[in-house]
This record gives sequence, structure tokens and C-alpha cells, in this order.
Amino acid sequence: MRITLPYIALLASTVTSFGAGEPVNSPDALAKPQVVQEASGYNSWPMIQAIGKKLVCVYSRGTAHTIGEDARAVYARTSTDGGKTWMAETMVANTPGYGEVEVGKGLDSSGAMLLWVRRVGREWHHDLYRTTDGVTFTLVATPKLAVKPVQITDVFAVPTVGLMALWFAGGYGDGADHSWGKLTSSDNGATWVQTPIESGLTKAQWPTEPAAVHLGDGRILAVGRIEVGGAQFQMVSTDYGKTWTRAQTNIGDVAASTPSLILDAKTGLLSNYYYHRGAGVLRRRVVDPERVFRYPLNWPVSEPVAEGSKITFDAGNANATAIGATHYVSFYSGKAPDTGVLVSVLPAPSAR
Repeated sequence: MRITLPYIALLASTVTSFGAGEPVNSPDALAKPQVVQEASGYNSWPMIQAIGKKLVCVYSRGTAHTIGEDARAVYARTSTDGGKTWMAETMVANTPGYGEVEVGKGLDSSGAMLLWVRRVGREWHHDLYRTTDGVTFTLVATPKLAVKPVQITDVFAVPTVGLMALWFAGGYGDGADHSWGKLTSSDNGATWVQTPIESGLTKAQWPTEPAAVHLGDGRILAVGRIEVGGAQFQMVSTDYGKTWTRAQTNIGDVAASTPSLILDAKTGLLSNYYYHRGAGVLRRRVVDPERVFRYPLNWPVSEPVAEGSKITFDAGNANATAIGATHYVSFYSGKAPDTGVLVSVLPAPSAR
């Protein structure tokens, strides 16, 4: 079974119009990203997570930009020296008859890594894996969900709730029923409760691939990418995720740009990483979340932090983690049929 993304042609024709009015900063003299994997094939859509001081980078490899081919499987490599060198590749998931892609990561209450893997073949599933070392992954759950998500995204902790992950459902065509919502677990990921938040959305109203952080006192801030023009979405909750408000931001230097958020516990600053497809630039916006929580048009301008290929869909999908005062941002880059997985290493932003 071969599933492709029908909006590729649309994005390729409109990519130059994204981010109108945004400053286009020159990415001259940016630090070169570190290479995680350059094996022959379409290495793509990586997730990166710190387990203590160890980095775990998970990625999938197939033959093309397609999610359902049997040839696509999920792999992992680990680093104990801040991404300078990576241990040998290990297999995470390779189910016969299915294509598998990592779609969300996070930590459970004990500090072990959790990983959502989307498994597409005769059926469409999401499997949750757990690892304590980034080498051996154990299947924890395959929840049966009333609304079938396109993806379940990163796992984060919310006091009084437990673990939470956001999801989005529908299709990339205009006639689909677009929705998004949350999953919650009170037993460290063994079982999950699904709650839709918005449904019946048009594609232009649909927040996809959202990333979220808990800011404290029940306040959650999430950012989602947009599939049709415009700017990234911001979704906020003040009651531990019971109710939400969605609005568009002023983050317009985007083209199918997946966001990834890091909240720095020391400075309180929030970093929003995303890969500006078409332009071939990994970007970061840094803000005091108080500035934007109720004012989504107040995001400061972006700064370029790394370069990748300018091919529209053969590069992108930023995902970030932190160890101390250092941020690690994974993405993929290249040109089909061969792409590689890269990691940019950046100092955390200082107090402003």
C-alpha cells in the first residue's frame, strides 16, 4: 500500500507566497548541523529526545515521501557526547505489510522515553513504545480511538491530569472533516482517553502537527502548523486542557512548517523551532510566554539557526529537546530518493 501526500503539488506552487511581510534573514555563517544518518534512502521526519544526558534520535526510512510503503521502518541512534558521534542504528518497528513513522515523543513520569509510531497498511494504527536506553523499545499500548488521528504528537506532563498528547484528524483534501483534540493518560501511558476539541473545521482552520507545553497553573500553550497559507496557529488553555481557544499568530515565514517548543525552566523563555520549507531555513522564535499567551500576534521576529535543502518536501519537520543549557533540533534534508537526518546544536537563549 502506497500513500502519498496529495497537498504536495499545492504547496510546491504556493510556497513563495508563505510568510508575506515577514523579514527574510540571511542564514550566513550558521553552524553546520551534525549528521545522524545518511544511509541510502528517504531518511525522514525525525524525533529527538533527551533521556538524562543521552540523546535519542528516532527516524524512519523508506524509498520516497510516502508513509504506507512496506519498506518504511523506524530506527534509532543514540549519542552520549552531545550529538558529535552516534551509536549504531537499531530497529524500533518494522511490521510486515505496514509502513511505520514516528510521530510523537516525550517522557513518562519515571523519565523513560515514550514514542508514538503511526503504522499504516491494511489498517491505520498508533503504537506507543517505551525505552529507557534508546536502544530497546517495548510496545506499551495500541489504543482504540473513536476518531482516527492522522497523527498523535508529542507527549507532555500536565499536573492533576497526567500525560497529555494532542492529535489531529481528517484529510488533506478540502472536503474532509478536519478536527483536533487531546489524549490523556493517568497510568503512565498504558491507557488513553480521547477528547475532541474542535471538529467540522475547514482545511484553512485546521491546526496540524501541534506542539505544546504546560506553563504552570493549568495554563497550556500549543502551536500548530497550517496547511493553507497564512500563519501558524496558537491554541491555549487555562484549565489544564479542559477548554481551549485557537487563533492564528503572526508567524508567517512558514510552509507546512512543523513547530517544536522548548520551555526553559531557568529563564522561563519559550523557543519555537520550525523548518521554513522552500526557503530551506531552520528558524527559531524566542519569547516570554506571557507576551503571547493572550496575544498571539505578539511573537517576535524569527532568527535563522541552520540551513537545509530548499526542496519543498524533501526537508523539514523540526523536533527539539534540551540538555541543560543546550538545545538539540532534528530535521531532515536532501533530495529524493536520498535524504539524511541532521541535528542542530544551539545554546539555549539567555534571559532578555
